[in-house]
Amino acid sequence: MARPSRARKSLPKKPARRAAKAAPARRVIRHPAPGLSSVDRSAVPPRLEFPGLYNAAADLIEPNLAGGRAKRIAVIDDRGAYTYGDLAKRVNRAGNALRALGIGPEQRVMLIQLDTVDFPALFLGAIKIGAVPVPVNTLLTADDYAFMLRDSRARVLVVSAPLYDKLKPALKDQPWLEKIVITGGKAAGCLEFDKLTKRASDKLEAAPTTADDAAFWLYSSGSTGAPKGTVHIHSSLVTTAELYAQPTLNLTEGDVVYSAAKLFFAYGLGNALTFPMRAGATAVLMAERPTPASVCALLRKHRPTVFYGVPTLYAALLASGALPGKGEHRLRACVSAGEALPEDLGKRWAATMGVDIYDGIGSTEMLHIFLSNAPGTLRYGTTGKAVPGYALKLVDDEGKKVKPGEVGELLVSGPSSAAFYWNNRARSRHTFQGDWTRTGDKYVESADGFFTYCGRTDDMLKVGGIYVSPFEVEAALVTHTCVLEAAVIGIEDENKLIKPKAFVVLKPGQAAANGLDDDLKAHVKDRLAPFKYPRWIEFVPELPKTATGKIQRFKLRQRETQRATAA
Repeated sequence: MARPSRARKSLPKKPARRAAKAAPARRVIRHPAPGLSSVDRSAVPPRLEFPGLYNAAADLIEPNLAGGRAKRIAVIDDRGAYTYGDLAKRVNRAGNALRALGIGPEQRVMLIQLDTVDFPALFLGAIKIGAVPVPVNTLLTADDYAFMLRDSRARVLVVSAPLYDKLKPALKDQPWLEKIVITGGKAAGCLEFDKLTKRASDKLEAAPTTADDAAFWLYSSGSTGAPKGTVHIHSSLVTTAELYAQPTLNLTEGDVVYSAAKLFFAYGLGNALTFPMRAGATAVLMAERPTPASVCALLRKHRPTVFYGVPTLYAALLASGALPGKGEHRLRACVSAGEALPEDLGKRWAATMGVDIYDGIGSTEMLHIFLSNAPGTLRYGTTGKAVPGYALKLVDDEGKKVKPGEVGELLVSGPSSAAFYWNNRARSRHTFQGDWTRTGDKYVESADGFFTYCGRTDDMLKVGGIYVSPFEVEAALVTHTCVLEAAVIGIEDENKLIKPKAFVVLKPGQAAANGLDDDLKAHVKDRLAPFKYPRWIEFVPELPKTATGKIQRFKLRQRETQRATAA
């Protein structure tokens, strides 16, 4: 692991080593066996080869310019449309602006950015100069940001203006942070991104990075405990595009894509940045929260051909009654990830919209989808088959492969796996085991290779595609003056999607008065990211516990299962 660089106020005027231009990846080489059908050929994974010097940002931008797409629209956001030529200049200016702030190779730049053209400019600009961007969730609390700033040792923080007030409490006692930059506005004591980039050159050679250098981090909560900085290398971005996006979605420069999952997610980063840029397509970005109303309006206005969502949103869109009719949209493919897509939900969407949803599973650790349904291999109710180029296996608690039809923990092997968790050797050794990465998900495989999701190996919940720790919600609940104890589990809502339910024991002398459940929900929302609040609250006299006082959440889950069966 590289040692952290010391703070530098400015770069030397004459670098000791002249930056060599990093080359794009060599052309993808396929080696299908003679006589295979077109379907069989698509199942043969490409073999990716990278030159000695390789920079992911250069490989995503420069082929579009060389391919004559400089005047094609790359990004549409709430402020306007930007061509590939425009985007290339913005990337270069952002990189030069960061370099002028003293950011050098391997130093971290934290991005708390809404989905606008500034995100790809900053993300790719940082990568292009050899720095390491760290985009983080815009829905977190000041405590979350304070931890991530200290843990990542970010020298520069770039934050969207509407998010700055929420962030401010996190800026105290940050020994590594040197400068704060505001995009889309201004704030006292902060530098303005627009002014910095106007002064910067739009010419920038890529740093002499390699395919195995650290390129960016994504924070993952994954299991219980503090968020983990997941370190990804330069080759991983284009690898996910070549192994998943192109074979599964067949993106072309004529496609317009929209991802409801934001760019700070591994899922959204591929959907709305890596994949369209690799194909020369157009990505539509929306800064606001993707509500049914805003998404339906976008589908009508920009008429995307590919839509990426999560099951919770697909269910909400169907329930809204505001979806465009079959003749009012141009969708040719939809993708779902983040949580398992219920069979009924997928079929209802296909019947309503006339286009299928390809459900898959990815992870922050693997960067994007490695198990998926696809054209020609679609079976609702399953997560599909292994994406060509990835190997999967199911193991028991002792790490031995399970027999066909038995439930086991899913392990995945593939070239987009993260290198490690930053400053977390124990969790790195647990998750990254040689060629294999543990997912923490339980699956069963059918005789013909389809995988069906069975649940998590721990108590973590996935709500709207985002992990939620029951312990975090419980800790927020017990800060209420009326609450003695609380336990949180996940149960299915009317669309068979997992949402948190809280079992609450009140303090002596307190009663479950009318409106107390709503007060507790609001209490949690005030202390945690809004999506983490419990959708249902049940007041109970006591919680099931072990002899040592540990809460037995599995007994609460069993109780809910029995209730559902009896109903």
